[in-house]
Amino acid sequence: MIKKEANNKARVRRHVRVRKNVSGTKECPRLNVFRSNKSIYAQVIDDLTGTTLASSSNLELKIKNGGNIEAAKAVGKDIAEKCLKLKIKTVVFDRGGYQYHGRVSALADAAREAGLEF
Repeated sequence: MIKKEANNKARVRRHVRVRKNVSGTKECPRLNVFRSNKSIYAQVIDDLTGTTLASSSNLELKIKNGGNIEAAKAVGKDIAEKCLKLKIKTVVFDRGGYQYHGRVSALADAAREAGLEF
Protein backbone atom coordinates (compact mmCIF):
# COMPACT_ATOMS: atom_id res chain seq x y z
CA MET A 1 0.00 0.00 0.00
CA ILE A 2 2.80 2.42 0.85
CA LYS A 3 4.61 1.81 -2.44
CA LYS A 4 1.41 2.54 -4.39
CA GLU A 5 1.01 5.88 -2.60
CA ALA A 6 4.64 6.77 -3.27
CA ASN A 7 4.25 5.95 -6.97
CA ASN A 8 1.18 8.16 -7.26
CA LYS A 9 2.90 11.02 -5.43
CA ALA A 10 5.80 10.78 -7.86
CA ARG A 11 3.36 10.81 -10.80
CA VAL A 12 1.62 13.89 -9.42
CA ARG A 13 5.01 15.63 -9.02
CA ARG A 14 5.85 14.83 -12.66
CA HIS A 15 2.43 16.08 -13.75
CA VAL A 16 2.87 19.37 -11.91
CA ARG A 17 6.30 19.79 -13.52
CA VAL A 18 4.83 19.21 -16.99
CA ARG A 19 1.81 21.47 -16.33
CA LYS A 20 4.11 24.43 -15.68
CA ASN A 21 4.85 24.46 -19.41
CA VAL A 22 1.67 22.98 -20.93
CA SER A 23 -1.48 25.06 -21.01
CA GLY A 24 -4.54 24.94 -23.23
CA THR A 25 -6.46 27.79 -24.84
CA LYS A 26 -9.76 27.85 -26.68
CA GLU A 27 -7.96 27.68 -30.05
CA CYS A 28 -5.50 25.00 -28.91
CA PRO A 29 -6.86 23.17 -25.83
CA ARG A 30 -5.06 20.61 -23.69
CA LEU A 31 -5.71 16.90 -24.22
CA ASN A 32 -5.29 15.37 -20.76
CA VAL A 33 -4.98 11.63 -20.13
CA PHE A 34 -5.73 9.79 -16.89
CA ARG A 35 -5.29 6.07 -16.58
CA SER A 36 -6.08 3.70 -13.78
CA ASN A 37 -5.62 -0.05 -13.68
CA LYS A 38 -9.11 -0.68 -15.03
CA SER A 39 -9.95 2.44 -17.06
CA ILE A 40 -8.56 5.20 -19.23
CA TYR A 41 -9.98 8.71 -19.55
CA ALA A 42 -9.28 11.64 -21.87
CA GLN A 43 -10.41 15.24 -21.56
CA VAL A 44 -9.97 18.28 -23.78
CA ILE A 45 -9.63 21.30 -21.50
CA ASP A 46 -9.56 25.06 -22.01
CA ASP A 47 -7.33 26.21 -19.15
CA LEU A 48 -8.12 29.91 -19.54
CA THR A 49 -11.76 29.39 -18.55
CA GLY A 50 -11.25 26.10 -16.72
CA THR A 51 -13.85 24.25 -18.77
CA THR A 52 -13.88 20.77 -20.22
CA LEU A 53 -14.75 20.95 -23.91
CA ALA A 54 -14.96 17.21 -24.59
CA SER A 55 -14.32 13.99 -22.71
CA SER A 56 -14.25 10.27 -23.35
CA SER A 57 -13.52 7.10 -21.43
CA ASN A 58 -13.82 3.36 -21.80
CA LEU A 59 -16.77 3.51 -19.38
CA GLU A 60 -18.62 5.92 -21.67
CA LEU A 61 -17.88 3.69 -24.67
CA LYS A 62 -19.03 0.64 -22.66
CA ILE A 63 -15.73 -1.21 -23.10
CA LYS A 64 -15.45 -3.67 -20.23
CA ASN A 65 -11.67 -4.00 -20.02
CA GLY A 66 -10.25 -0.47 -20.13
CA GLY A 67 -6.83 -1.58 -18.96
CA ASN A 68 -5.62 -2.59 -22.39
CA ILE A 69 -4.30 -0.92 -25.53
CA GLU A 70 -7.42 -1.61 -27.62
CA ALA A 71 -9.55 0.40 -25.19
CA ALA A 72 -7.02 3.24 -25.27
CA LYS A 73 -7.16 3.30 -29.07
CA ALA A 74 -10.96 3.45 -28.99
CA VAL A 75 -10.92 6.33 -26.49
CA GLY A 76 -8.33 8.19 -28.59
CA LYS A 77 -10.42 7.82 -31.73
CA ASP A 78 -13.59 8.89 -29.91
CA ILE A 79 -12.04 12.01 -28.36
CA ALA A 80 -10.62 13.03 -31.75
CA GLU A 81 -14.03 12.67 -33.40
CA LYS A 82 -15.64 14.78 -30.66
CA CYS A 83 -12.98 17.46 -31.09
CA LEU A 84 -13.43 17.58 -34.85
CA LYS A 85 -17.20 18.04 -34.36
CA LEU A 86 -16.38 21.04 -32.16
CA LYS A 87 -14.02 22.32 -34.90
CA ILE A 88 -10.94 21.73 -32.74
CA LYS A 89 -8.09 20.51 -34.93
CA THR A 90 -4.97 21.15 -32.84
CA VAL A 91 -4.41 20.29 -29.19
CA VAL A 92 -1.53 20.23 -26.72
CA PHE A 93 -0.95 16.71 -25.36
CA ASP A 94 -0.69 16.31 -21.58
CA ARG A 95 0.41 12.82 -20.60
CA GLY A 96 -0.57 13.39 -16.97
CA GLY A 97 2.79 12.41 -15.50
CA TYR A 98 2.66 8.95 -17.05
CA GLN A 99 5.35 7.57 -19.33
CA TYR A 100 4.61 8.09 -23.01
CA HIS A 101 4.37 4.34 -23.45
CA GLY A 102 1.73 1.66 -23.75
CA ARG A 103 -1.84 2.88 -23.29
CA VAL A 104 -0.92 6.58 -23.23
CA SER A 105 1.00 6.26 -26.48
CA ALA A 106 -1.79 4.19 -28.07
CA LEU A 107 -4.40 6.83 -27.16
CA ALA A 108 -2.24 9.61 -28.64
CA ASP A 109 -1.54 7.68 -31.86
CA ALA A 110 -5.23 6.85 -32.34
CA ALA A 111 -6.17 10.51 -31.84
CA ARG A 112 -3.58 11.55 -34.44
CA GLU A 113 -4.83 8.97 -36.92
CA ALA A 114 -8.41 10.20 -36.43
CA GLY A 115 -7.41 13.75 -37.39
CA LEU A 116 -6.12 15.63 -34.35
CA GLU A 117 -2.82 17.49 -34.66
CA PHE A 118 -0.29 17.72 -31.81
